[in-house]
Amino acid sequence: MRRAVCPGSYDPLHKGHVEIIARAASMYDEVIVAVSTNYAKKYRFSLEERLAMARETLSYLRGVSVEPMGDGLLAEYCRSRGAGVIVKGLRSSQDYYYELPMAQMNRHLAGIETVFLAGENSYSHVSSTLIKEVASLGGDISEFVPKAVLTRFRSANPANS
Repeated sequence: MRRAVCPGSYDPLHKGHVEIIARAASMYDEVIVAVSTNYAKKYRFSLEERLAMARETLSYLRGVSVEPMGDGLLAEYCRSRGAGVIVKGLRSSQDYYYELPMAQMNRHLAGIETVFLAGENSYSHVSSTLIKEVASLGGDISEFVPKAVLTRFRSANPANS
């Protein structure tokens, strides 16, 4: 069985993420969406909320599961799940230069390969950080996030609905 991991904090999950995960699901028998927590980051949504939104959004994809990554190295997480591949989406060359050293380290530490998928052009400007900023200022994010995410934003701040 070919198993891949799509790691990320997904705060929030957006349509660019969904597009990459869906493509990964067409390439691998099983895809684990590993929702991580970076303690240096300030999160808009709790881990439980991020897991729930991802599970609701991705439930239509065969072979895709969502789980918390927990603490520790991504390479070790992949090894513990029997995954030989990490799938990452790239929006630009900046993403590549950010991701490349991590891919090389994961290969060095555990023999885990990283596959980079070029993101859809229509989402190249979309990031979780930008979505949170636009939403916090009352902007319309409905074009960029799945329904489950939009519902959470609206319930947290009904004035911006």
